[in-house]
Amino acid sequence: MAFDNRGIFGRRKILESITILVVVTCLTLLFCSFSSAQTDQIEKHHTFFLYFENDSFGGTDRHYTNAFRLTWLSPDLTEYDEDTRLPRWGLPLIRKIPLINRPGFQRNVGLSVGQNIYTPEDISRRSLIKDDRPYAGWSYLSLTFHVKNVAQLDVFEFTAGIVGPSSLAEETQRIVHRWLENEDPKGWDNQLRNELGLIIGWQRNWRLFSAGMGRGIGFDFIPHIGGVVGNVAIFANIGGEIRIGYNLPFDFGTSFIRSGSGIEAPVDKNDPRLRRHKNFGFHLFADVEGRAVARNIFLDGNTWKESHSVHRKPLVSDMAAGLAIVYKRLKLSYAHVYRTKEFDGQERGEVFGSITLAITF
Repeated sequence: MAFDNRGIFGRRKILESITILVVVTCLTLLFCSFSSAQTDQIEKHHTFFLYFENDSFGGTDRHYTNAFRLTWLSPDLTEYDEDTRLPRWGLPLIRKIPLINRPGFQRNVGLSVGQNIYTPEDISRRSLIKDDRPYAGWSYLSLTFHVKNVAQLDVFEFTAGIVGPSSLAEETQRIVHRWLENEDPKGWDNQLRNELGLIIGWQRNWRLFSAGMGRGIGFDFIPHIGGVVGNVAIFANIGGEIRIGYNLPFDFGTSFIRSGSGIEAPVDKNDPRLRRHKNFGFHLFADVEGRAVARNIFLDGNTWKESHSVHRKPLVSDMAAGLAIVYKRLKLSYAHVYRTKEFDGQERGEVFGSITLAITF
């Protein structure tokens, strides 16, 4: 009798997706009572973000296979020196960063920690797969500066991290696969070598048009433009998000795990999350982004050492659609994302799910 591993694999991936959704739902319920009990002034709220992305939502286990990011965003600041967590010696440097010190705008400081994991399609092979993308991990810390008003948000991000075995991506994937009783990945001996990574990124989001924000049925359109430079990645991006729903939040849409995150934080007192009543809302959204890519270390290989690499495609795009729910101080969203082919020889594009939980307190 034939034994079909694909059916078992598919069921395991479905169970993995269900497990993830259950965990996020439990977190939502756990923080719900906490968030509703807060009495901080609305201009003094913090926001905490949990981002999680995994290709199990697309029924695969390959390429951009898993990522998480935790982000904290400070309350609104008139000047950056109001935040005592910033080192005093760094304030003169911060004041010289272009665009983030404009008068009449509110400011925020953010801190993030995260990890991305990349693998080839066939994780059962120990040998190097020359025509598929390298095994790679990226663990990092980010310092973010937000400059905003209700109509516009600029995000400047400085990221430092490590690519290679010291990122602990191999250990993370093995632990998760063991927990889920999935196949153990066998090719991590071929991963990219250790390399310190630095990225500087900027993104501008603006509300081009809107109607009915925060009161009944409404919609808005939020385009964005930006770019990053560094030894990990160099690209320019442009895109936008359209939203329609009930009690739309006053924020700048839904971000994925990429430079310029944290845009889900409230920017106006009429945001449903900052009201005592009518603090429930939901909306549908669609997002598209195109990138002109000059470097991607996870495809091009190490910068100063010999390593596995593939031929990167210069143009890549993401298309996403999803649902977001606002309840009291919480915003929970799910996006189903399709990413076009990133390198020559890739048989098909990438599909993954992206979950974001934003907690304002």
